[in-house]
Amino acid sequence: MSDSTGSQLSPGSLPPSRIEAHHSKDDAIKDLFGVPSRPVVRTATAAQFIVNDDELEESEGMPLPSAGRQRSQNPAVMVPAPRVPTNLKETGLGLGAMAEFVLKELYVHGNMFGADIARQLRLPFPILDEALRFLKDQRCVEVSQGDLLGRVSYRFSLTDMGRVRARECFESCRYAGPAPVTLEQYVEQCRRQAVSGVYCNPQTIMQAFQGMVLKPGLLEEIGPAVCSGRSIFVYGPPGNGKTMIAKGLGRYLNLYCGEIYVPYAIQTENSIITVFDPILHKTTDDAEQPTTGNPAQTTSAGYNTSSGSLVVGNGVADPRWRRIRRPVVITGGELTLDMLELQYSKVSQFYAAPLHIKANGGVFLIDDFGRQLVSPRDLLNRWILPLEERIDYLTLATGRKFSVPFEQLTIFSTNLDPGDLVDDAFLRRIRHKIKIEAPSRPLFTEIFKMACEQRQIIFREEAVEYLYSNHYDRGRLPRSSDPRDLLEIVVAICRFRNIAVEVSQKLIADAAARFFYTG
Repeated sequence: MSDSTGSQLSPGSLPPSRIEAHHSKDDAIKDLFGVPSRPVVRTATAAQFIVNDDELEESEGMPLPSAGRQRSQNPAVMVPAPRVPTNLKETGLGLGAMAEFVLKELYVHGNMFGADIARQLRLPFPILDEALRFLKDQRCVEVSQGDLLGRVSYRFSLTDMGRVRARECFESCRYAGPAPVTLEQYVEQCRRQAVSGVYCNPQTIMQAFQGMVLKPGLLEEIGPAVCSGRSIFVYGPPGNGKTMIAKGLGRYLNLYCGEIYVPYAIQTENSIITVFDPILHKTTDDAEQPTTGNPAQTTSAGYNTSSGSLVVGNGVADPRWRRIRRPVVITGGELTLDMLELQYSKVSQFYAAPLHIKANGGVFLIDDFGRQLVSPRDLLNRWILPLEERIDYLTLATGRKFSVPFEQLTIFSTNLDPGDLVDDAFLRRIRHKIKIEAPSRPLFTEIFKMACEQRQIIFREEAVEYLYSNHYDRGRLPRSSDPRDLLEIVVAICRFRNIAVEVSQKLIADAAARFFYTG
């Protein structure tokens, strides 16, 4: 079911953790369709950043570069928009399917202007008018009110027979909202906006990592991985910024590599699969979305008085698609094999696309790899073919299989030894391996200085000297996250004692005694 922002109902229930339910604003519609749920993008903390938020908000310890709030205008990353269909054949949908969508809209909303039906289904009115005429001939629809503007301004309503037919349609599939695109149309668009086609050079990628202290040469390792659009294995001891770097890549694609298009839903094998997820997909076309109301007063849909047609949206891109920033989808220890398959609801009788399909055109980050409930070997076996062939196979409840593009930058991040997790056959399919090691003392000092600056605390060299002489020089590996964590404890101690915050040797010693585990 679509609302004014274009969000839709998603079927069934997904695995727990990082999942939240999205309730319909209309209780009657909620009762009809059931309560949907959608996966939630996990946000970063401390020295990491939040992805897919209105302005990619800053989190503690990681300021955004000023350039990060500007979308890339490089022509190399401009993605062609899906073409607006001009007739029923170009939608890829049959007259019967279109008639069913019209029946559902009228059943849910009651009397509707022809313009409002077009807005709800995200299609030009002349295409829907063919279905309306067919339903009128079948005595399922009647005109309750006319207007001088033509059929687009007529009020349509269901007859008794139409209500019976609409209920029958809902029994087979309860999806209602923007008309779906065909699988073939989805595949074609995914190939156009593949990650392997993004523009990347040392200057542009450096912008996405501004404000981060990285070891020399690290961006030279990261850049070619982005250009290839292939998978990346980021590994090393914990607390040294593996996740931060992986999300930095996500931020680069999200902000500097143009916008892409994602459909509300796909239709294949007479089944509906929802793809657009307002939680995961940050839209950039909100001002172009249609609003309801009398077609004579509309400003978000163009009305042609000479042809009596309604152009939904901006008239440039097929309005069944949303323009979004390249998505960044993150999952961690809760990932299971079921989450990589279609999510089918027996109540709603349609599907929700799995997480990695919603990540097409962007980044799919598997954080804490090796700590999932499912074994790493089983998880990796599921991805051997997609990583190699750039396609994945999904299975419908009927047992029918179909292929979909696997066009994303897949990043595995782990603090475990890759040799203990995967074999050589799988490592060969992961083109880029990037090891993130413990920072050197000069690099650690720079990180400590930056952490102090972010908290407006005066940096003192004696704090670093104490940590090395009493901990790091005695066998404990320094971690890039230690300055952040220790300063948080120092601030808490000072607040409790009601004293000014500083990084004296005594306060750092107190913080280290609380933070470091000595066994």
